[in-house]
Amino acid sequence: MKRIHVAAAVIRGTDGRILIARRADTQHQGGLWEFPGGKVEPGESVEAALARELREELGIEVSRSRPLIAVSHDYPDKHVLLEVREVEAFSGEPHGAEGQPLAWVAPRDLAQYDFPEANKPIVAAARLPDSYLITPDGLETPALLKGIQKAVASGIRLIQLRAPDMYDPKYRDVAVDAVGLCAGKAQLMLKGPLEWLGDFPAAGWHLTAAQLRKYAANGRPFPTARWLAASCHNAEELALAQQMGVDFVTLSPVQATQTHPEAVPLGWDEAQRLISGFNQPVYLLGGVGPGEREKAWNAGAQGVAGIRAFWPET
Repeated sequence: MKRIHVAAAVIRGTDGRILIARRADTQHQGGLWEFPGGKVEPGESVEAALARELREELGIEVSRSRPLIAVSHDYPDKHVLLEVREVEAFSGEPHGAEGQPLAWVAPRDLAQYDFPEANKPIVAAARLPDSYLITPDGLETPALLKGIQKAVASGIRLIQLRAPDMYDPKYRDVAVDAVGLCAGKAQLMLKGPLEWLGDFPAAGWHLTAAQLRKYAANGRPFPTARWLAASCHNAEELALAQQMGVDFVTLSPVQATQTHPEAVPLGWDEAQRLISGFNQPVYLLGGVGPGEREKAWNAGAQGVAGIRAFWPET
């Protein structure tokens, strides 16, 4: 079956809300909500196809967009490749030029709408930021919490509390305080035994590669309302992450790092190859920072993750 190539857009308003459209009942996956866009014609670039479709569907002119995520999905009756771009600037007032209902939705509320299966990774990508802060090792609790507070104040919206040198009760105590600092401002991801899940309902969970190997066959350990992530380093671990139904992953190391000098870097080409076969948001990690964000987008990644590159000096 031929794969249908589709360009789709995550259009963000100045207030941060995202534009979605309802499919006509007569269409494939009719009655469900979707991200606006349409088919890429032979010989047409994704960028050009998207600009054309949004002009026809919504009456807007796109002036700037960037890659967000690519998703391949096989329905029983149709195979699709969705190449999604984040529309960063446009002119005109969006309206349903083809009679389709539109809605501007806060990112956190997207999960309340019914989307086609192929759109679900796009919902995750639309809700996630382009930077993922991982806390550094070896800090005393006051410095760690002060750093998290400063990071949140500076606009960091996704934070992993990684403290491998802390013994369990101390980590749990810090986690309670970190949940409070992030509440309503940033998504906190914790690490640790899955037995702790019930004690931190507001937090997401970031699995180690070892946990992924141990638990992937059991599927998600909690419902989709909570964020689930995993650390991946190769195609096998990405396949396990997909099997488990994680929402996003880190893929590392892209380049040589001080933290893990013994690890062989993937390099940008291999990272891009691995991402192209994976249908969920990926943060590239290892020797990258804000300066590599655009390179990461062009490699198909959600953005970049890091410790030193994002940790505020306290």
